[in-house]
Amino acid sequence: MDILTIIRIAIRALGRNKMRSGLTMLGIIIGVAAVIAMVGIGQGAQAAQQAQIAAMGSNMLFVSSGTVNRGGLRLGSGATKTLVYDDMTAILREAPAVAAAAPGTQTTGQVVFGNDNWFTRIVGTEPQYFQIRDWPFQTGTPFSQEDVQTAANVAVIGETVRKNLFGSSDPIGQVIRIKTIPFRIVGLLASKGQSAAMGDDQDDQVFIPYTTHQKKLTGDTWLRFLMVSAVSKEASYTAQQQMESLLRDRHHIRSGQDDDFSVRNLADLADFADAQGRLMTLLLGSVASIALIVGGIGIMNIMLVSVTERTREIGVRKALGATPKNILLQFLIEAIVLCLLGGVGGIIFGWLGAIALAKFGNFNTSVAPSSILLAFFFSGFVGILFGVWPARRAASLDPIQSLRYE
Repeated sequence: MDILTIIRIAIRALGRNKMRSGLTMLGIIIGVAAVIAMVGIGQGAQAAQQAQIAAMGSNMLFVSSGTVNRGGLRLGSGATKTLVYDDMTAILREAPAVAAAAPGTQTTGQVVFGNDNWFTRIVGTEPQYFQIRDWPFQTGTPFSQEDVQTAANVAVIGETVRKNLFGSSDPIGQVIRIKTIPFRIVGLLASKGQSAAMGDDQDDQVFIPYTTHQKKLTGDTWLRFLMVSAVSKEASYTAQQQMESLLRDRHHIRSGQDDDFSVRNLADLADFADAQGRLMTLLLGSVASIALIVGGIGIMNIMLVSVTERTREIGVRKALGATPKNILLQFLIEAIVLCLLGGVGGIIFGWLGAIALAKFGNFNTSVAPSSILLAFFFSGFVGILFGVWPARRAASLDPIQSLRYE
């Protein structure tokens, strides 16, 4: 008997008990749908995290003033004042793996426009900062290098600042006050949202030339941070080593002494987030797979019942020349067909469920074709796994005893 004939017989046998077959498939449908929806949530969250990290900038490293030990008292990050502008120029000159760098000073203050005011972060930097951060402008332009050299009173604002000070009005050309000092707005940045590294609102900032920040707002002569871009993601670790070695040498830090600066590599953050995302996807998929296994147990139970109900039929088929292999294939194919049909239904409901979660549940979901194929083939594997025992039991029945069975 050829395989196509066996498949037709198996499908005809399933059709004789449509209600029972449908209820049996329901367990597989729920299991596959749960796997696809849960894996979609995990992959969507992973993609959203990577997008947030990518939004922070390309191949970026963050160098900040570090801790200091004074009389046994360790002060926190930013306590040292040894990071200066000359460190940045030395890095650009002597670290080949570094493509660009921008200085950074920072404070907070009340920003006033007309009758409105907003407490925000004031950052002093140079124009290349926006290129390193891959930060486009909605309107206007960044301040120029000439503005930096002359310590001009110009500013670039983020979207959150615009909403709170200007509403829907165009802020370009308007004058705001920062600590009583007037600043003309020259640029409005596109929205970046929440920072993946710090969790703060990246749009809630005002950027001015670092020279203006130092001379007119804080009086500092040192930098709080450097924003550095490596020539590539792979080169970011080399750039980190080069900068750490150079800064230790420039700051006269002897072997065994703590650094008075810290270097954070965003590639580490991206790798960590990727590993966490894969782990979450695996956990969600594993939990959802339990439903698929339960569905497989249901199929095995129904197939065992079917073998008992069709004992006489099996005896007749063997008496007419069917081999144990033919009987085994028939019942095994019945189990596989049940699982594959359930798998197709589960894929459809899982995909629709992922769309519904994204639209109504405020979840980031991403259903990859690979997860659909995996769920389909896994449902077939469940059919084989839980169909073998009933099929072997049917194949091993004695034809004489089967014909006598009532």
